[in-house]
Amino acid sequence: MRFSAAWERQQRSASPAVQVGFLPRLKPWASSLTLCENVAFGEHYHEDTRDPDELLESLGVSHLAERSPPTLSGGEQQRVALARSLAVRPDAMLLDEPLSALDVPTRQSLRDDLAEVLAHVTSVYVTHNRTTARAIADRIAVMRDGKIVQTGTPDEIFESPTTAYVAQFVGANVLPASRFDRDAEAVAIRPEHVEINPPTPETQATVKRVAREDAASRVVLDWDGERVEAFSTEPPTVGATVEIRFPDEDITELGN
Repeated sequence: MRFSAAWERQQRSASPAVQVGFLPRLKPWASSLTLCENVAFGEHYHEDTRDPDELLESLGVSHLAERSPPTLSGGEQQRVALARSLAVRPDAMLLDEPLSALDVPTRQSLRDDLAEVLAHVTSVYVTHNRTTARAIADRIAVMRDGKIVQTGTPDEIFESPTTAYVAQFVGANVLPASRFDRDAEAVAIRPEHVEINPPTPETQATVKRVAREDAASRVVLDWDGERVEAFSTEPPTVGATVEIRFPDEDITELGN
């Protein structure tokens, strides 16, 4: 009785419920229904729902409306699942790694669609993919061991990390501050800011590996025992000695 009375008081004093749309990695489809019927399923529980045909059209999958879920590709399933989540006019969206199982071209295409569709919907997007986070987010929260360690805009997180953990998480080089005469635990500099030049007596490094990545190559260098990564459109050969330069304005001092 004591628990029941407390629960009733809580319900009477609670603020109006917030409708949350959920886009998980695994889709709990009603396999006996068509895709259009799956998208419209929320009509059973919500009064003011969006037209399923219009949603499927806006996401480029209207031609699949009469298909069944098992016949879809991964990208098609995600688009239909997004339509189903948006159909109930949610106040907010929670997305749990919805792109993680997709191939790269499909992931990039759907990431662009998500950025457009979610532009006017408050959303929390859980991801381990820093490229997706930077492309979609207005603000990012980096977590470690269940605790938020830094929040900020994508530019703040990627260009001005506050700790070595965050810097490594977003793909920056983390190097000893003593090598830059800085009074800090360490410093960070992103690979795209590291300059590779012909060799000189100062700041020499050895090229250990070159990997092609779309428009540029990722160059892994050994700088007196420190691993440094850089990007180059005209990469040196493996084993070559080069000069590397770290522009002062691109170096970020890090704390613990």
